[in-house]
Amino acid sequence: MGDFFYGAAWLQYALGGITIGAIYALVAIGYNIIYNVTEIINFAQGEFVMLGGLFGVFYHQTCGLPLAPAVFSAVLTVGVVGLFLERYVIRRARHATVLSMIIVTIAFSILLKGGAMLAWGKDPHRLPAFSGTGAFLWHGVAVQPQALWVLGISALVVGILTVFFRKSFYGKAMLACADNPNAARLVGIPVRTMVMLSFVLSATVGAVAGAAICPITLMEYDRGALLGLKGFGAAVLGGLGQFSGALVAGLLLGLSESFCAGYLSSGYKDAVALVLLMLALFFKPEGLFGSKEAAGLKRF
Repeated sequence: MGDFFYGAAWLQYALGGITIGAIYALVAIGYNIIYNVTEIINFAQGEFVMLGGLFGVFYHQTCGLPLAPAVFSAVLTVGVVGLFLERYVIRRARHATVLSMIIVTIAFSILLKGGAMLAWGKDPHRLPAFSGTGAFLWHGVAVQPQALWVLGISALVVGILTVFFRKSFYGKAMLACADNPNAARLVGIPVRTMVMLSFVLSATVGAVAGAAICPITLMEYDRGALLGLKGFGAAVLGGLGQFSGALVAGLLLGLSESFCAGYLSSGYKDAVALVLLMLALFFKPEGLFGSKEAAGLKRF
């Protein structure tokens, strides 16, 4: 029994769970960035992750750029896609209800998925690992160097976002728009610019996640929907709008999936996110780190 829980297998499943959980956390943070400023749930967030991986492949394999500039170009390109979504879709529908806005983002998600299928086809694509392809052993656990890249990049993104929202003018202005957009407008904060910035920031975070995970899991046109669903589950489980909650819930979701696949069956692992999402909605709809009072002031 001791070997079962504390042996190399347990550590292997834990490492795999933390790696994929970090990606879910980045997707959930992308949801929260937009939700905090606009109260919109952007269901195209998963497609930003998909595009980050596929544009990285395009710039590296088709355009011949070295890996680092290719990834950087992919992140910038997806950021432009996020800007396009806000400037030419969301802004034109800004007087619609929250439900209508959600349907608009779902339609944009379907459009991105279809465009990706036409551009890259249905086959999966892979970026080379950022450094080294061979796994090394650590306490009997096979560790892929790309998994360390995923964890390091995720920690760096979370740290940068934390400093951005707590210390920078634009970060504080975005939080002010989230609390009361009318009051923010009265004190001179350009609310529309903050909304646009939230979409660009959310898209770039998603693209970073997609480029980081592409060497491990490959990427195809329909991968974004499942990643978006699990990221949304992590966002709800952690509490919509809560960055720390998204991080913890993403890791919890990744670990649950990995242990489910390891000790039960890999066929059930995709259902874990839905089960956790339903449990959160039934028993604690404000999420693990949310409050009932704050949730009561939100429209969604």
